[in-house]
Amino acid sequence: MNTTSEIRATDSAPLVVSRGYLWYSPLDWWRFLRRWPVVPVMVLVLVVLGAVFADQISPHEPDKGNLRARDIPPLWFEGSTTEHPLGTNNLGQDMLVRVLEGARVSLIVASVAVLFGLFVGTITGMLAGYFGGLLDELLMRLVDLWSSLPLLMIAIIWAVSIQPSLWSVTLLLSIFSWSSGTRNIRGEILSLKNRDFVIAARTMGASDLRILWRHLFPQIVHIVIVVTTLRTGALIVAESGLSFLGVGLPASVPSWGLLITQGRAFLTTTNWWMSIVPGLFLFFTVMSLNFLGDWLRDRLDPRLRQID
Repeated sequence: MNTTSEIRATDSAPLVVSRGYLWYSPLDWWRFLRRWPVVPVMVLVLVVLGAVFADQISPHEPDKGNLRARDIPPLWFEGSTTEHPLGTNNLGQDMLVRVLEGARVSLIVASVAVLFGLFVGTITGMLAGYFGGLLDELLMRLVDLWSSLPLLMIAIIWAVSIQPSLWSVTLLLSIFSWSSGTRNIRGEILSLKNRDFVIAARTMGASDLRILWRHLFPQIVHIVIVVTTLRTGALIVAESGLSFLGVGLPASVPSWGLLITQGRAFLTTTNWWMSIVPGLFLFFTVMSLNFLGDWLRDRLDPRLRQID
């Protein structure tokens, strides 16, 4: 008699009964991980928690170093110590606390910039799509003009004219982020404004403001959520790139881009982890945001929603 029997279950609960125990087979786990963004969400949760509780996770301070403890490799290499899990740099500063502080800085800059950009971009797209005509033409030409501006050149001029700081870089990225997603929102409003529920609301005497806020805005929330996740990753990369080139945050702020550029001179020596460690944090964070954005787009957009 066979002691193992398989039960054909739904995708939400695929399982195997073996010797009286319930367990998931490797194929079931693979299907589950493909269906739900478990890994991206776990990565983002760990990064956010590390950024919030950086002071509690590591007892070291990001700006203070110990020359006697310099050039210590990460924990999985010979010569490492548990006191510095991700090693130390050439000044003896703990890489773990500096990377977590960099995550905090990058998340603050990206969050403020993307919220400002979504607020302005959503209003612009809704007004252009709903009213159309001359207003639509003017707003869309403004979006085209803004999208064509070179961020790097303006950032260099900005850095020369204004003393670089956390809030000046945040303001610069906020100004450049509003045009992203505006056309998507405008297109959705164009397809919705002549639907029956909008015509009925207009017939009942609803004002344009009420129609936009109570009837049309809930219909584009899925676009706003997807743009938020995708744009956050792009802004993190933009901030890191500006800091890497020296036109972003000042040297006193340990952002990911600054940590990467500080370790660039040691890539061919024994201190290669000074650039690799923050680079891996940047890579996995942005990739997780992109994967989560793609999953949300498939789930929330009715035209792309998969029927299982």
